[in-house]
Amino acid sequence: MAPTPPTLGAPRETRGAPREPMPKLLMLPPQSPKTREWAARVKAGVPGLEVVVAEDAAAARAAIADADCAFGTLPADLLGQAKRLRWLQAPQAAPPAGYYYPALVQHPVVVTNFREIYNDHIGAHIMAFVLAFARDFHRYLPQQARREWKPAPLDTGVVHLPEATALIVGVGGIGAEAARLAAAFGMKVLGVDARRKDVPPGVAELHPPEALDTLLPRADFVILTVPHTPATEGFMNRARFSKMKRSAFFINIGRGKTTRLDDLGAALRAGEIAGAGLDVFEQEPLPADHPLWSTPGVLITPHTAGFGPYLDERRFEILLDNCRRFTAGQPLRNVVDKPAWF
Repeated sequence: MAPTPPTLGAPRETRGAPREPMPKLLMLPPQSPKTREWAARVKAGVPGLEVVVAEDAAAARAAIADADCAFGTLPADLLGQAKRLRWLQAPQAAPPAGYYYPALVQHPVVVTNFREIYNDHIGAHIMAFVLAFARDFHRYLPQQARREWKPAPLDTGVVHLPEATALIVGVGGIGAEAARLAAAFGMKVLGVDARRKDVPPGVAELHPPEALDTLLPRADFVILTVPHTPATEGFMNRARFSKMKRSAFFINIGRGKTTRLDDLGAALRAGEIAGAGLDVFEQEPLPADHPLWSTPGVLITPHTAGFGPYLDERRFEILLDNCRRFTAGQPLRNVVDKPAWF
C-alpha cells in the first residue's frame, strides 16, 4: 500500500496582509521539446501556478530559492538552496539509483513519481514471456535461426497454464495487471508485496516478502516487477534460484539490479531452473560477450517492456493533475516513500 498522500496546502492569505505570490513550479534542466511543451500546457491549465523553465544549471540556481515545487532531477547543491520547496515530481516511475540521496530523503519535501503508466504495456510483455516459455518458443526460436525443423516429442515442451502457478513478486500496478492476465489463462497466482494489503483480482494468495523463500518452490513462473531499492538489490541470488523448481522459469521486468546475473547464469547452466525471460540487467546494455546471450533457455529484450503508445501523455496527465492538486492544497498522486525509493 502506498504512503498516505500528504496535503501540502495552498498559500493562504491573511486579512489585511500583503497578497502572497502565486506558487512557483521550476522545470529543472535538462530540457527537451517535450518538457517545454509540458511547461506551456501546465501554465495554461493551472492559472494559479507560475512556471519557470530552467534551460541550464545557472538558471536553475537562480530560480530554486523561491520555488515551491519542481519537476525533474534535483542535485544536492540545489536542494540546499531551496527555501520554499514542498513538492518534487520525479521524471520517471522508478528513477535510477542515486536519485534519492540522503539529503533528499531527510528533507521534508514530498516526492511523487510516474508509476502506473506502464501497467498495460508491461503486463502484456510479461505474458509474452510466459506464453513463449509455455509453448517452447525458447527452443524453436534458435532453431528457426538455424533453419532447423526439430519438433519436440509429442506432448513435451509445453506448460499447461491451467495447471501452472505464477509467483508475482511485487503486486503494484504492473504486478496486479500481470496477475489479472495470468488468471485469465487459468493460472493460479501467488503474490508477494511489501505494502499491499488488499488482494487484487486474479491473485489467489497474497503474502509478505518474508514468505518468498517458502513460495519459490511452488511456482512454475517467478515474475519480478519490483523496483530497485535498498531492500531488493541483489535479492534474487543463487540461493533463491536453488529453491525454484528445476522446471520453472524466471522473468524479470522490474529493475536489473534486483538480480545477480552471474548467479542466474550459474543456475541455468546447472539446470536448477529451466529458463529466464529478461528485460532488465545489472549492466545495461548487456555486454555483447555476456554468456546469457547464448545460454539455452534465455529470452532477452533490451529494456523495452514498457514500450507502447500514450506514455508521454500519461506522464503529463500526472504532472498536470498534481500541479492542480498542489495549488488547491489537495493530496498528491503517487507519493514516494523516500527511504524505500518508491
